[in-house]
Amino acid sequence: MGRGPAPRSDTRAKLAVALEAVYEGRTVRISLGGKTLDVRVPKGVREGQVIRLAGQGSAGGDLLLEIEYAAHPQFEVDGRNIVHVAQLAPWDAALGATLSVPTLGGAVELKIPPNSEAGRKLRLRGRGLPGDVPGDQIVELEVTAPRPQSVGQIRAYEALRDAFSTGHA
Repeated sequence: MGRGPAPRSDTRAKLAVALEAVYEGRTVRISLGGKTLDVRVPKGVREGQVIRLAGQGSAGGDLLLEIEYAAHPQFEVDGRNIVHVAQLAPWDAALGATLSVPTLGGAVELKIPPNSEAGRKLRLRGRGLPGDVPGDQIVELEVTAPRPQSVGQIRAYEALRDAFSTGHA
């Protein structure tokens, strides 16, 4: 009795994709098993989804690429929403300001309302990952005090301390 052709076997691999590629729907180049392939990343693809490349696996099988999001230095992913932590000086939090905030589609100007506190979350509608219902970008405020670099700045901090001390007007 003779042997038939070797069974096709699908090859599985994980594909870490930059958030910008997911946002825009880009083609990414990968090298796997000595082959270089261009893979079209569908706009808004979700983590865990599988891209099938017919005939690109071992023994003529398919290559199944499971999507995972690559770590990003400015953003975290929460479902379809993108979370960004924005650093804000205390006076901007107290008085309000306009801040340039990065998004996957490019920087936008965001109005920070007066009397904002650390941890406050502001929503940029539709600036998250694309989908049937696009996600939003959530900007979480982090208030940070700059380190004083001069005697004048130290005096300014002392004046603030005195102005906000209990028992003073």
